[in-house]
Amino acid sequence: MTERAHAAHAEGETGVWSGSWVAERLGVELAGDEALTGLLGLALRRNPKRAHLLVSNVLGKHVPQSPSVVHGHGVALGRRVRELLGAEAAEGAVVLGYAETATGLGHSVADGLGSAPYLHSTRRAVAGVARAGGFEESHSHATSHLLLPQDPALLAGDGPLVLVDDEFSTGNTVLNTIRALHERYPRKRYVVVALVDMRSPADAGRLDAFAGEIGARVDLVTTASGTVRLPPGVLEKGQELVARYEAPPVDPTTEPTSEARTERTTEATSEPASGPTGGSRGAASPGSVERVDLRWPHDVPDGGRHGFTAADRDRLESALPGMAARIADALPARARRVLVLGFEELMYAPLRLAQALEQAVGGDVDVRYSTTTRSPVLAVDDPGYAIRTRLVFPAHDDPADGPGERYAYNVAGAGFDAVIAVVDSAADTPVLHAPDGLAARLAAHVPHVLLAVVPSYVPPASPASPAPQAPERPPMLPEPLRGPAFSSYAPDEVGWLLQDLSDVTLEAPTEEREEAIQSGGAHYAESLPVEYQPSEQYQELFHAALDSSAARLARAVGAVTEVVLTERSPRPVLVSLARAGTPVGVLMRRWARFRHGLDLPHYAVSIVRGRGIDANALRWLADHHDPADVVFVDGWTGKGAITRELAAALRDFEASDGVTGFDPEIAVLADPGSCVRTYGTRDDFLIPSACLNSTVSGLISRTVLRADLVGPHDFHGAKFYRELAGADLSPAFLDAVSARFPDVTESVDAHVKELLSADRTPTWEGWAAVERISEEYGIHDVNLVKPGVGETTRVMLRRVPWKVLARAGAGADLDHVRLLAEQRGVPVEEVADLPYTCVGLIHPQYTRGATGADGKAVTL
Repeated sequence: MTERAHAAHAEGETGVWSGSWVAERLGVELAGDEALTGLLGLALRRNPKRAHLLVSNVLGKHVPQSPSVVHGHGVALGRRVRELLGAEAAEGAVVLGYAETATGLGHSVADGLGSAPYLHSTRRAVAGVARAGGFEESHSHATSHLLLPQDPALLAGDGPLVLVDDEFSTGNTVLNTIRALHERYPRKRYVVVALVDMRSPADAGRLDAFAGEIGARVDLVTTASGTVRLPPGVLEKGQELVARYEAPPVDPTTEPTSEARTERTTEATSEPASGPTGGSRGAASPGSVERVDLRWPHDVPDGGRHGFTAADRDRLESALPGMAARIADALPARARRVLVLGFEELMYAPLRLAQALEQAVGGDVDVRYSTTTRSPVLAVDDPGYAIRTRLVFPAHDDPADGPGERYAYNVAGAGFDAVIAVVDSAADTPVLHAPDGLAARLAAHVPHVLLAVVPSYVPPASPASPAPQAPERPPMLPEPLRGPAFSSYAPDEVGWLLQDLSDVTLEAPTEEREEAIQSGGAHYAESLPVEYQPSEQYQELFHAALDSSAARLARAVGAVTEVVLTERSPRPVLVSLARAGTPVGVLMRRWARFRHGLDLPHYAVSIVRGRGIDANALRWLADHHDPADVVFVDGWTGKGAITRELAAALRDFEASDGVTGFDPEIAVLADPGSCVRTYGTRDDFLIPSACLNSTVSGLISRTVLRADLVGPHDFHGAKFYRELAGADLSPAFLDAVSARFPDVTESVDAHVKELLSADRTPTWEGWAAVERISEEYGIHDVNLVKPGVGETTRVMLRRVPWKVLARAGAGADLDHVRLLAEQRGVPVEEVADLPYTCVGLIHPQYTRGATGADGKAVTL
């Protein structure tokens, strides 16, 4: 296969639809307008929600395309919006595009609309720039969006708001954005713009209903429309295909024939590949990397991250011919096929440079345009597949969500004589030029690489004439932290409404912490215990407990989720109390998807005994969701202290902020203390996620609240123990339980019927038992009595234990507690008629003198 032919295949120009490979193997169908197959191809990705990926041929993201075609599609959509609105309303419109994929498309729509200012969301926090909003994109691999306009009034006007995305699949992201913005900046009209409308019939009617709900008009403008028809089991089949075709990178020095390469994953390495004319460069040196000085105008923003006005557009148009001429002069004389490669959110500037270059060189050079991306997609070298090759390289712009892989698709082996890589100055870092960086990856496959750097625009901190201010609003809180930057959970599993304190030393020896806590010199939330490292024997107990209890846990997860969906909300917002509640919230979210196809939002927040729930987290939740839909989730109840704490904190929050609707009723997996109405079981049994600390909770510490670290407008803090990744059992725990969901469906249905018809009024039996035990054992402090298997385990792992009270005849549920007690020299006392399986007693009146020479607790 020649390079030119390979390139044609990658761009869908051979008459073979670039979605046929996936369609044939998964049975996926595109139904709708005839233009769909020309606009879209198909690929596969590793994603727990959707196996297939719609790959646009005209967006300029994954597939290199003529820049005139890419810009033209956006301009055409903008002109249609102008016709829809009318000239007068169009003059007052503002265009908002979505990062990262639609930043260039949104900008092009604004060009077609006329003089409309443009803003796009971003995943890059910018120091000194206030946030005017944010939202979540739950189906995406990278979900948090920020809105950072230089002029906050850009979002506060009353003219039409035009929201632009590459595809309208379910409508969730756009509708959630409108809902969030409408609550703060209400307006009468919205227009949703996308290249393709791929909503299912079930989603198609939601737009009109939503418009009626908010009392505004919402229109939709698209290039083409249709639906994706998915056969049963497509997700599992897609995951199997991804696993089968993910293979080690191909060694280009022993490149097989085109026939042998068909139906094989193609991940390009940094070794030299075939050259521009179809011959092999073999072991030749990598291509050159040189800089080209664009002389970008200092007064023109690099894009719409902070807003882009009509005046900015005029200045850019004037400068484009000169910048294109400088690029053309830097190209090698024999270059006939050239790619302008943009960078993630930086799509518009490279697009317009590519278009100007296309005009400057005329028909002598084939100019193409695409950009790098965060989106991980499987590459398969087949003419019927949309992603033929991929280059993998590390992030090089110090992203807010942490380091990670980035990708350039259909570049390697595509016959380009030169690539002009366009990045902003914030991304011109040593990582870009490292041996495994983007520049080296490109140079390994293309003989000439030109690097063009656009200055990263940052609004001035103190402008001479302040911009009109939006209506007064409280300080903007950051978006939730998500894995893999924070926690080992997948980003869609949970958003942490916490701040990352991973770089702060917070751990203290257990004995020192206990003395400080009991003496009144410190609060338990001001420090962290040293993470317990389980012995091999203890780990074996964990796995044995998980094997034996997975079905029981699955049944409880299913039951509590069904009760929540029936009694609390048909689309609840799950809010776990970090960290014990977090694995349970993830499992409840999985059950709702497994049984009902629901994609529930899930967050984790901090609650601290004696100090209440994080009020800033409540403010964020109230700003993004209806408080009435929020369901607080915890792992289990003990004596009900957190239940009481939450109720009191919500009363205080309602009084201070005037926000109503939050329900203090906690949903728990197990309620042995009889403290709540919403539970999966009231049995006191071993929940394996209680056996360990961070290594079964996404590698996240217990939450921290300390005045010198957490300010009045900050979320509570926590640490991410990245260094413990090798011992992480969090995914194993979740997968073991959710794998049993199909086995317990019938028993869950029967159990839920019993629960819904039963009297579940809390009796607070646990609290009474704790008060009795506190007096009988001379402790006189209920906070030092920790009832239940989960709480007893915490005592053994994080505090200085004195005794363990075990119900006579308790079996395997206490094996791990007995092992910990033996290791720490703590007596286990069997007690008849104990309302719990066990109770852990913290050492009363503790001082460091109360331990023996070996550091183990001693009895009084």
